[in-house]
Amino acid sequence: MPPVHRDRLRYSILAGSTILQNGYFVSLIRPGIYQGVLKGCPTPSLNCYSCPFAYFSCPLGLLQHWMVIRSFPFYILGFFAVIGSIAGRIQCGWLCPFGLLQELLYKIKSVKIKLPRGFLYLKYPILILTLGFSFYAFEPFFCQFICPQGTLQAGIPHVLLFREYRSLAGILYYWKLFLLLLFLSLSIFIKRPFCRAVCPLGLIYGILNRISLVKYRVDMNLCVKCNLCQDVCPMDIRIYEDPQSAECIRCDRCRKVCPRGAIKREVG
Repeated sequence: MPPVHRDRLRYSILAGSTILQNGYFVSLIRPGIYQGVLKGCPTPSLNCYSCPFAYFSCPLGLLQHWMVIRSFPFYILGFFAVIGSIAGRIQCGWLCPFGLLQELLYKIKSVKIKLPRGFLYLKYPILILTLGFSFYAFEPFFCQFICPQGTLQAGIPHVLLFREYRSLAGILYYWKLFLLLLFLSLSIFIKRPFCRAVCPLGLIYGILNRISLVKYRVDMNLCVKCNLCQDVCPMDIRIYEDPQSAECIRCDRCRKVCPRGAIKREVG
């Protein structure tokens, strides 16, 4: 299958995932948040619990919830272990609505900028701060102060749909609105800046890339290091340097574009 067709398939799945996760359009007619049985289930990707259209809970939000109430998060850690051990960070490449939005914005013609490598490590202290702050301050740190997906999915719709929320929009709302606009603007020039530098959920799944059943292997006898893999990679990595990199979202672009067929996908 040619790379362009494969990418269309992936974008179709990403779009379908976005609609599936956020299809509660009843909120447009009768304002409110879906509170049915599905709300107790986490979705694999970053998708705000408070979104008026969301059916499922955000796994990162649930992790913070268990930290806030100071209860060991057996359920959500088990969820991460199952998803991560099967497919690693594949959900970032095939299911995440905010990942899709960043990739579409990067398609806008503009000067393209490389993200300095040091920024890739920013998500490590953010994850530690998220867990620590949630545990000691009884507040879901990432959801409250950073998450641009939450602002896009919940903050803005709440202000637009629910009149009673408009008077509550204060400094924190505008701070998060600023962060959302910042990440969206950067996405025009930099490949997936939020995913690569900030997202703790991507980091959790990425760490599990090394033990997941879905793996990549690069035959270095065939690889000529032409870097076409990096050119098409949404995460801007050279897969031959580390096929199980925590940054790899298993989008399969590199494998399809490799002129020598050096990149293999293995299961098991």
